Amino acid sequence: MAEQQYGADQIQILEGLEAVRKRPGMYIGSTSARGLHHLVYEIVDNAVDEALAGYCGSINVTINEDNSITVIDDGRGIPVDIQKKAGIPAVEVVFTILHAGGKFGSGGYKVSGGLHGVGASVVNALSQWLEVQVYRDGKVYEQRYERGKTMYPLKVAGTCSPDKHGTRVCFLPDKEIFEETVFDYDTLKMRLRETAFLTKNLRISLRDEREEKHEHTFHYEGGIKEFVSYLNKGKTPLYENVLYCEGTKDGVYVEVAMQHNDSYTENIYTFVNNINTPEGGTHLTGFKNALTKTFNDYARKSRLLKDNEESLSGEDIREGLTAIISVKVGEPQFEGQTKQKLGNSEARAAVDNIVSEQLTYYLEQNPAAARAMCEKSIMAQRARAAARKARDLTRRKSALEGMALPGKLADCSDKNPENCEIYIVEGDSAGGSAKTARSRATQAILPLRGKILNVEKARMDKVYANAEIKAMITAFGTGIHDDFDISKLRYHKIIIMTDADVDGAHISTLLLTFIYRFMPELIKQGYVYLAQPPLYKIEKNKRVWYAYSDEELNSILVEIGRDNSNKIQRYKGLGEMDAEQLWETTMDPERRILLRVTMDEETTSEVDLTFTTLMGDQVEPRREFIENNAKKVKNLDI
Repeated sequence: MAEQQYGADQIQILEGLEAVRKRPGMYIGSTSARGLHHLVYEIVDNAVDEALAGYCGSINVTINEDNSITVIDDGRGIPVDIQKKAGIPAVEVVFTILHAGGKFGSGGYKVSGGLHGVGASVVNALSQWLEVQVYRDGKVYEQRYERGKTMYPLKVAGTCSPDKHGTRVCFLPDKEIFEETVFDYDTLKMRLRETAFLTKNLRISLRDEREEKHEHTFHYEGGIKEFVSYLNKGKTPLYENVLYCEGTKDGVYVEVAMQHNDSYTENIYTFVNNINTPEGGTHLTGFKNALTKTFNDYARKSRLLKDNEESLSGEDIREGLTAIISVKVGEPQFEGQTKQKLGNSEARAAVDNIVSEQLTYYLEQNPAAARAMCEKSIMAQRARAAARKARDLTRRKSALEGMALPGKLADCSDKNPENCEIYIVEGDSAGGSAKTARSRATQAILPLRGKILNVEKARMDKVYANAEIKAMITAFGTGIHDDFDISKLRYHKIIIMTDADVDGAHISTLLLTFIYRFMPELIKQGYVYLAQPPLYKIEKNKRVWYAYSDEELNSILVEIGRDNSNKIQRYKGLGEMDAEQLWETTMDPERRILLRVTMDEETTSEVDLTFTTLMGDQVEPRREFIENNAKKVKNLDI
C-alpha cells in the first residue's frame, strides 16, 4: 500500500464559522433533536442575560409555519456601531465571529449564562439563513446571513418609536446539518417555563404557528418559590409555605427555595446564571453542608435527637425534599462548554453561609414545621438502617452463591455485555414464550409476577424487600443508589416487553419509575428500551402480515384489498403469540421495533414531575395530566 503523504498541506485552516459546520457536535452537543432545540436556547439565553442585567422584561418565541424560529426581546438591542478591532458593526461581530460577545469583560454584563461568546455565531453557522433586526435610537437595523456568511452590510431598514428597543432574531436550521429539523412545542415549552421560573418577573411567551396552533405565556413574580410549588403539585407538602433564602456574599448572589413533601425521593435542581447544572458542583455542596449541619444542630438543641443517638445523615434530611438552588456568579468556572458542573469555591461558601443563617432562623421561628421536618428525617434514618441490612444481604447472596432468583432469570450464554440484552416480561405465559423464542446466546429473559412495587410511594427498606425488584437489581448487576456502578452492567439493552394494553402500559410505567429513581444513568446512557409488539395479525391466502398500529393495519388492508377473506386477529397480550410469532415480530433483531427511552438533561425537572403525577398519591394532578395529554396517545385500549 502506498504511503500517504502527511505534510504542511494536510493541515487545514477553517476560516470564519466553517469549523462549526464541520464539527457541530463540539458546539451544540449533537445534530439530533436535542442539538436542534439547543439553537433556540442559545438565542433565548442571550435575551435572558439582558433580563438578568435589568434591561429586558419580555421575550417572545414563535415557531413559524415553515419551522423557522423567531425570538424577540425588549432588551437594549445588540450594539450596531463599528467594533474597532474587527472593523465591522458589533452586531455582525456577534453573529459571525466565534468567541465574540459582551460577556468577557466587566462592562457588558455582571452575570450571564453565555460565557464563551459562541451562542449566536453557532446558531448562525448552523442555519440555512438567519436574519437579525435591532431596534435602537428610533431606527430598525437589519442584516441577513446564509450558512454563516453575511449577505449584505448592516442597513437601516426603517424607523421605529424612539422608546422601542430590543432585538429580533429569525433563523431556519440547516437540513444539511441536522438529522431532524422539526421543533417540538412541548420541549420548548418545558425549557421556557423553567427559564421564567428562574428569572423573577420576566414574561416569556411561546407561540406555534404551524397546523396545530398553541400558545403559552410564563410569568412568575415568586420566581423559584413558585417553581418549588409547581414541582410539588402532585405531592402533599409537610408544611404550608415554601422556605426561601436569599442573599449575596463575596460577589455571589444566592437564591434557595425548598419544601419537604410526603414522598421518599429528593428532587434538587441547581442553576448558575440560569444555566442548569445537572452534575451539581460547589453550590450544591454548600447547600448540602448547610442543610445537614443546621438540621442536626436544631434536632439536638430541641431534644428531638438525644446525645447518644446517631446524627441524621444528609440523605435522611433530604428525603422528600424539593429544592431549587440558583446562584449568580460574575466569572463562573464550568467543566467544559456543556456547563454541567460548577467549580467556583466562593459559591460553596456563599450558599453554605446564607442557607445556614436563614434556615436556623426559620427553624426557630416555625417550630411546627421544624418538628415535621425532623420527625420525617428520623423516620428516614430508621428506614435507612433497615435498608442497609437488606442491601448487605443482597450483596452477600450473589447469583454465584446460588441465590434462586424469584424472577426465574433465563440468562444468555454470551458474557460480553455489549452483545447481551435482557427482556423484562410480565407473567409466566409471556415468559415461557419468550424463553422458547429467544436467541439463547445473547438474549436473557426475566419474567416478573404481577405489577412491581410503585417505588414513588415506598421507602428504601420496602424497595430492597421487594422480590421482583431484587431480581432486577441482581440481574442487571449494577447495584442501585450509592452502590450503582455502570461498569458492572451485564446487558447493554434492557428491554421492557409488556402487553399492548392499559395493564401493560401501567407495568411499563412502574418499571421505568423504578429505573429512573434508582438507576437513572441507565436511561441517560441509552441502555433502556421498550419493545413494540404488533397489535394485529392479518392473514389472507396463506400469507401473513403484522401491523403495529391502526394506521399500519389500514395501509395493509388497502394494499391487499378489504374483503371477507381477510382474517384479522387483535392481539390482547404477548401470551396470545406462539414462540415463532413472538420471535418474528418482537424479538428478532433484524425485524423488531424497539423504542429507546431517552432523557434530556435540560428537562429533568419535568421528567420528575411527570413520574410524580402519574405514580403519586394525588388524583387531581393525574386527572389533569391525562386530560391534557389524551389526544397525543395512540393505540390505547380502554
